[in-house]
Amino acid sequence: MQRIYIMYVTIVYASVKADKVEAFKEATRLNHEQSIHEPGNRRFDILQSADDPSRFVLYEAYKTREDAAAHKETAHYLTWRDTVADWMVEPRKGVIYEGLYPAVDN
Repeated sequence: MQRIYIMYVTIVYASVKADKVEAFKEATRLNHEQSIHEPGNRRFDILQSADDPSRFVLYEAYKTREDAAAHKETAHYLTWRDTVADWMVEPRKGVIYEGLYPAVDN
């Protein structure tokens, strides 16, 4: 029987001020480039709405809850968080999920 390991996933919804969209994309790219090298990171996808370019989704998948918590203590995350804070139309919203499939190995 194959062992299945559940991923710890956070989906973050962000609504950005129209005049800050390009700056948000750049700041988020820099955060992404560092985040994908963190221990326990499985995915770190940045999505922009095709219907409303000021709306973004960040899909963050980590091996464990602890790995995800460690992400929030990194210098690149703290820089991103502080940089984009005033660019939001409304506060970012993170929703936590357990990633079931695809099944991942340790």
